Amino acid sequence: MDDDQLITARARIHLVPAVLALANPPWQREVWLDPTTFENLDLVCHTLFDDFCDAEHPERYLGIGLRTEEEVALLRQLDAALTAASAESPNDTDMDYLSAESWTHVVTVAGRLAQVMVANDLYELLALNEARVAGEAPQ
Repeated sequence: MDDDQLITARARIHLVPAVLALANPPWQREVWLDPTTFENLDLVCHTLFDDFCDAEHPERYLGIGLRTEEEVALLRQLDAALTAASAESPNDTDMDYLSAESWTHVVTVAGRLAQVMVANDLYELLALNEARVAGEAPQ
């Protein structure tokens, strides 16, 4: 694995679970609404907007935390969906977001992005394994 692949893997280990959390309403209700847990919507948003990516300008993260133009486009759609849900959440609480009429669109876009990201990661893993088997990569 070269340095660029390692950087991407380190970013994605945070990005993919954040996107999966946005795609999973039962998780959101069970975890985000439980005051004894650490994870909440704010943590997920910090991961996507501040810590490991910038969902408002995802093209800057192509080749860093995002693998394809499709991921960039879907993350941009996710940003727009989250912005719409924010407009419907006057108290800015997780419950407000989950109750927003537009939250179903957030879940839908996040689900599609999660599917694409996981598939891309599996293709990358397969390519690394094939290279290793062929003797092209260090074991």
